[in-house]
Amino acid sequence: MKLSQFKFDLPINLIAQHPSKQRDESRLMVVHRDTGKIEHKVFKDIMSYFDDKDVMVVNNTKVFPARLYGRKEKTGARIEVFLLRELSRQNRLWDVIVDPARKIRVGNKLYFGDNDELVAEVIDNTTSRGRTIRFLFDGTETEFKAVLDSMGETPLPKYIKRKPDEEDKERYQTVYAKYEGAVAAPTAGMHFSRELIKRMEIKGVKFAEVTLHTGLGTFRPIEVEDLSKHKMDAEFFEVGEYACDIVNKGIEEKRRICSVGTTTIRALESSVTARGLLKPKDGWTNLFIHPPHNFSIANSLVTNFHLPKTSLLIMVAAFAGYDLTMEAYQVAIKEKYNFFSYGDAMLVI
Repeated sequence: MKLSQFKFDLPINLIAQHPSKQRDESRLMVVHRDTGKIEHKVFKDIMSYFDDKDVMVVNNTKVFPARLYGRKEKTGARIEVFLLRELSRQNRLWDVIVDPARKIRVGNKLYFGDNDELVAEVIDNTTSRGRTIRFLFDGTETEFKAVLDSMGETPLPKYIKRKPDEEDKERYQTVYAKYEGAVAAPTAGMHFSRELIKRMEIKGVKFAEVTLHTGLGTFRPIEVEDLSKHKMDAEFFEVGEYACDIVNKGIEEKRRICSVGTTTIRALESSVTARGLLKPKDGWTNLFIHPPHNFSIANSLVTNFHLPKTSLLIMVAAFAGYDLTMEAYQVAIKEKYNFFSYGDAMLVI
């Protein structure tokens, strides 16, 4: 398929700038793959679509405060530094994106904090905007992390046209977030409240956790028309034995296996045995799922509404079918659903 097939006109006012007042009271569009039927619900109604021994698979990654603001030595120019991933804990090396990049060269020093409590040196260029930096800090790892957390800002996407506030620290996470490493939230899971999860567990629905640390590569613009030529940035994932046991039992009993989010489904599809079961695995995946794709594990999907021409929308089309996905998006626009990270949800069954 071609990238241009995933273009549509999205009114700017439908890109959510704030989360819903209650996590589980966002809107939910339910899309039936077998009939093409589209229903309009509230997210907590998702309970009615799952029964005893069905399985929800969630991504338990945790977002860290990845956006820092500093200044360049000598000139004092303001620089945004977006932390992508830690390369070496011992040497405090990080892959980052800097903005404006044209001002930042190898050898430059960057200063953070009102009293320059933190200093970093640029040691390599990785891409046009990417750099490798070394933080110059003499304290312990715990002290260093505390400084980063205090100076860092919740990394809301750029299309949210406001500064992060205290509410975002909690709402730009899932309630089951455990393992820090993501620079973007697995947003489909943000609709689940603790109360909703508890009610579903009482009903008999099983929850299995996997980890995929979402990086900016998931949101990087696709620049090739031929989708088979697009390369995803690698992201770290881990699928444990306990999750495999829950999921495989559900598969063998022909239960509904629901992937909560596109990041979850990438972890699942990166950990499949020849028999179509889930196996324990950890490492890096650059899997780019686009039509046509035969999904091995999940037979239902919770996802948000995504922006045009993105890998996220393309993956949803691979799961739900291209025509039905694009029809559902036109309905979402007509019905004024909210889009993207703080937006509403879609359940594909």
